Amino acid sequence: MNVGLDTSVVLRLLIGKPPAQTAVAVAFLDNLQRRGARAVVSDLVISETYFALQFHFKVTKAEALSSLALLLSTGEIAATGQAGKVLAQPGLASAKPGFVDRLIHAHYAAAGCAMATFEKTAGKLPKVSVLK
Repeated sequence: MNVGLDTSVVLRLLIGKPPAQTAVAVAFLDNLQRRGARAVVSDLVISETYFALQFHFKVTKAEALSSLALLLSTGEIAATGQAGKVLAQPGLASAKPGFVDRLIHAHYAAAGCAMATFEKTAGKLPKVSVLK
């Protein structure tokens, strides 16, 4: 059985504070693994964690993206949506459009949809209409 992690759990795993809650989160993951279960995170949790790392913990955009990519690359925690693919893109910290816009685009593309936006930089992506 897969278990979806909330942003609060993912932040504890990445930041390590408070230590008591971090220990509980790590033990929870270990227990899941022993049972043959898997922890998963949604694109919404990844997005919220990305912003929380920057706003609340003063982590740079590049560090936040790197930490999230590492979290998903270990195989212990899996993404349920498109975040893993988007986080694997090179140069993401300085990319225009940015991470969340690319994540939104990837979600629509996976569903077979085009995308409409007012964001001019998103026009670089396939099947995007920039409204004027």
